[in-house]
Amino acid sequence: MDEPIIDLQSDHYFMGEALRQAAKAYAAEEVPVGAVVVREGRIIARAFNQVELLKDATAHAEMLAITAAEQAVGDWRLNDCTLYVTKEPCPMCAGAIVHVRFARVVFGASDPKGGAAGSALNLLQFPGLNHRCEITAGVRVEECRALLQTFFAKQRAKNEASKGRPEQN
Repeated sequence: MDEPIIDLQSDHYFMGEALRQAAKAYAAEEVPVGAVVVREGRIIARAFNQVELLKDATAHAEMLAITAAEQAVGDWRLNDCTLYVTKEPCPMCAGAIVHVRFARVVFGASDPKGGAAGSALNLLQFPGLNHRCEITAGVRVEECRALLQTFFAKQRAKNEASKGRPEQN
């Protein structure tokens, strides 16, 4: 038995830490996605979406967590790490995830329209690429989905309210 034992309670715990990061994004009026990188049972990086804050389209939680984890490890290869993220990675993030060679990706809410970890497409296990990640989907899915749904409902309400106001010059 050389295979590591996957403790599903750890998945629950680490997704909770990713949810804490997502709550920070929500508070900053960013799309509430949070991510943590775990190596040898310890969190080595934490991040949340900061696209609006940094005015950077690449500032997704996963991308920021990858950069922080690379700095913590002192290498761009993260093959002994697991990424926990509250929403299924997009194609940009999935490409970076494959590139850094994460052993495993655990996500909460799926993204049927743009998810690249099995929903719309699966770049994390694409046969033509040089690395494939193990995927665990649906961890704490209700909490992850509820945070996203609440955020987008609030955004829609705000947009509707602004449409009802007369324009100011």
